[in-house]
Amino acid sequence: MPDLLIDSVWPGLAAWALLYTSDYALTIWGATLYQKHARTTIAFEGSIELTPVYQQDVDALRVVSPRFLFYLTMYLTVIALSWRFVRASFPELHAFFLGTLLLLELAVHVRHLRNLALFRAIAKGDGIQGRIEYSRATALRLSMIELTAFAGTFFVIFLFTWSSFVLGGAIACLAVAQQHRELAWKADSRRRDEATASAS
Repeated sequence: MPDLLIDSVWPGLAAWALLYTSDYALTIWGATLYQKHARTTIAFEGSIELTPVYQQDVDALRVVSPRFLFYLTMYLTVIALSWRFVRASFPELHAFFLGTLLLLELAVHVRHLRNLALFRAIAKGDGIQGRIEYSRATALRLSMIELTAFAGTFFVIFLFTWSSFVLGGAIACLAVAQQHRELAWKADSRRRDEATASAS
């Protein structure tokens, strides 16, 4: 049980604010590097951003996003309410909720760091040549596989620790992986429909 996150509301609020803000900042940094240096080497169908609600802001490289500020505030409020009304009677449930938020963000940060390293290597001309194109469905399926791997890792840790916090991270990663699976299926369907319409 992560007592630091249970005994006081402030560590959970601070951790969420830090991770969510750095998530968006790294997203904009990565998108900037991609647009300036990497898009001629790696092409993503549609937006580089996989989360639909943020695609417009990321494509526009919007540093200050009203959507980001809304979701940051909303989740800070929900965390505070959970700590106030849930933690006293159901501390494991509060820990689970924090795990769904914080551990999913940690998994996303790993992806950001990998992308930043890749885009910077392309910008430097550091041994990356040629051109590769990802369909929307392929990019989403790769995300699904990666998030499923994180979910599996967190679940194995849960089996050794029985931590509700860690279980929350596993469930959150699995849920987003499923969302990306469904979005990939829809992207494939659109591509098939467009191909059929073009052939008609």
